[in-house]
Amino acid sequence: MTELRNDAGTAAADEPQVTHGVGPWPGGAAAWPDDPRYDRELLAEGDRRNVVDGYRYWTMDAIVADLDARRHPFHVAIENWQHDLNIGSMVRSANAFLAAEVHIIGRRRWNRRGAMVTDRYQHVRHHDDVAAFTAWAVDAGLPIVAVDNVAGSQPVDRAELPEACVLLFGQEGPGLSPEALAAASGAVQITQYGSTRSINAGAAAAVVMYEWCRRHAAG
Repeated sequence: MTELRNDAGTAAADEPQVTHGVGPWPGGAAAWPDDPRYDRELLAEGDRRNVVDGYRYWTMDAIVADLDARRHPFHVAIENWQHDLNIGSMVRSANAFLAAEVHIIGRRRWNRRGAMVTDRYQHVRHHDDVAAFTAWAVDAGLPIVAVDNVAGSQPVDRAELPEACVLLFGQEGPGLSPEALAAASGAVQITQYGSTRSINAGAAAAVVMYEWCRRHAAG
């Protein structure tokens, strides 16, 4: 049983003890599968990672290789001028929806805590500025779809959403920069029904990626 500890390193007696994942491979070393995708250390000690059951005991490289063979043709791009804490959760969603790649525009460093180590399985590329990112997208032949509730943006559930594209997200609060909006071939927004003008950037990214998968991903 995994023992939960507090910041001081002592056992947290009032916290529930929860074990995630799976223990050592049943039957011991003699029963280990003869497959190079499996990690011998994980087979021996158990796999507590946040991965789907089909990837239990696999090496990280084997998981990435399998994901690479199945990735969707949409990319995710995020402006990072203010060190937005939502970037980590966007990367996590990009992994969940099997995006081809995540592009960080602006600051190279970003807060990885929200990614919950999913950045190990997700390709992440950096661009110094919007101009460099736009040049990459043009070379790749990918239209840029801005996600922001600005004038002229269309509801994402009714707007054109190309199968191969880059979904471009801005910062929490100010949204996309004027340069980023100018680089996009179109803009989409999420229909809302309450009093606030916008929703959390990480949540918005997940909604739009899900909409892309609803239309284009295989069942």
